[in-house]
Amino acid sequence: MSNGRPRGSSIFSGAILIFIGTLLLLHNYRGFELGEVFRHWWPLLLIVWGGLKLWERAWGARSGDTSGARVTPGEVFLVLGLMALIGIVITTESVKSHFGEWTNDWDWGNTISSDLDVAPASVPANARITIRGFRGDITVRSGDEPEIRVNGKKNIKSWNETDARRVGEHVGVEIAKNGDGYEVRPTGGGDSRASVDMDVVVPKKSSVTVRSDKGDISVSDMATPVNINGANGDVEIRNTLGDVNIDMRRGDVKVTGTKGDVKISGSGDSVEVVDASGNFTVNGEFVGPIRAEKIAKGVRFVSRRTDLTLTQLAGHMELGSGNLEVVDAPGNLNVRTHEEEVSIDNAGGKVKVDNRNGNIEVRFSSPPKEDIELYNASAAITLSLPESSNFEIVADCHSGDIDSEFEADSLKKTTTSGGDTHLEGKYGNGRGPKITLKTSYGSVSIHKNS
Repeated sequence: MSNGRPRGSSIFSGAILIFIGTLLLLHNYRGFELGEVFRHWWPLLLIVWGGLKLWERAWGARSGDTSGARVTPGEVFLVLGLMALIGIVITTESVKSHFGEWTNDWDWGNTISSDLDVAPASVPANARITIRGFRGDITVRSGDEPEIRVNGKKNIKSWNETDARRVGEHVGVEIAKNGDGYEVRPTGGGDSRASVDMDVVVPKKSSVTVRSDKGDISVSDMATPVNINGANGDVEIRNTLGDVNIDMRRGDVKVTGTKGDVKISGSGDSVEVVDASGNFTVNGEFVGPIRAEKIAKGVRFVSRRTDLTLTQLAGHMELGSGNLEVVDAPGNLNVRTHEEEVSIDNAGGKVKVDNRNGNIEVRFSSPPKEDIELYNASAAITLSLPESSNFEIVADCHSGDIDSEFEADSLKKTTTSGGDTHLEGKYGNGRGPKITLKTSYGSVSIHKNS
C-alpha cells in the first residue's frame, strides 16, 4: 500500500524534466553557455536524486513501506537519456561553431574581386551611423566633410569568372536612412561565397556603431563614442576621444590612445589596451593574455576565475597562462583568483590578494603606506620591503614556516607542535601600515630589499 504518500520517482521525474527543460530554454538565449553549466553542475542531478530517495526512505519508515526508496530502472534510463540529450545539444553546437568557421574559410575556388560603387551621402556632422557587415573586413575613419563615403571590394569565391560576375551583380553596399540615423549595409549577402570589405569615412563627430557577422574591424580618429557589437574577428580601435564599448564573440582586441572609458565584454582571444584616460573594464572569458598599460582611472576585470580591481595603473598589467603581473599601480589593488602565480611590484595604495594554489609575490621599492592583506592556500607568500619600512604585522602559516629577515624585540614568532607558525608584532616606529599574511601548506617569506 502507498498510504497516500507521493511516489518519489514521480517527483524526481517531474523535477528533473523541469530542470533540464529550463536549461535547454535558456540555451536558446545568447550568452548562456549550456556546456559550461552542465560541465560544472551535472552532479546536482545525483544530489537531488539522492535527496529524494532519503526523503522516500524516511517517509516509508514512518508508514512501514520502504519499497518507494529503491532506485527504479525507469529513473536510471530517464537520467541517462536526458544527459545524452544535453550531450547531443552541446556537441552539435560545438561542431556547428568550429566546423562552420572551417567551411567558411575553405577555399572553394578562386577569389575574384571588384571595386564597390557607392554614391556618397550627405549627413549631419553629428549623425548617428550604424555600419553592418555580414562577411568581410570593415575599416572606419573620420573625415572633415558632413558625408558618408564608402570604398572597398566585393569578393566572390568561384571556380569561374562568369559565375563570379553573376553572383557579384547582386552584391553591393547601400547607405540608407534608418529612423533618426543612417545605416551602411551590404546588399545581396545571402550567398556564402560573397564577402564585402568596406572602407567607410564618416564625420568626425558622428556616433558610430559597427555590427559584423565575420571579419576584422578597425576604427580610428573618432571624436565621439564607438560601439562594436558581436565582433567575430580582430578589432582595433585607435585615437578616439569618446568611450569605447566592444562586445566580442571571437578574436583579438587592441585599443590604443583613447580619451574615454574602454569596456570589453563577451568572449575571445587576447585583449590589449594602452594609454586610456578613463577606466578599462573587461567582463567575460578571453583565452589569450589580458594586457593593460597606462590606464588613468583603473582596471576592472571579471571572469569565472578572477576578480581584479585596480584604481590606477601607471605601469602595466598582464594576466594569462597562469600568471598575473602588475607593475606600478599607484592606487588600490584588490584581486581574488585561484591557480595563478601572482606578482605585484610597487603598489601605491591598499593591497589585498586572495589566491589559491598559486604563489603570491609582492615587492615594494619604497616603504608601503597602506595596509597589505595577502591570503593563500596550498602555496607560498613572499613579501619584500625596504629596510626602512615601518609596519605592524600578523602572519599565520598552517603546516608551514615563516621566515623573516626583519628582526626586532617587538616581533614574536611562535610555532605549535602541529607545525603551525605565527608571527606578530611591530617593526620600526610603529606608525606604518598593518600587514596581514595567511597561508596553509606553504611558507611565508619576508625579505629586505637590497
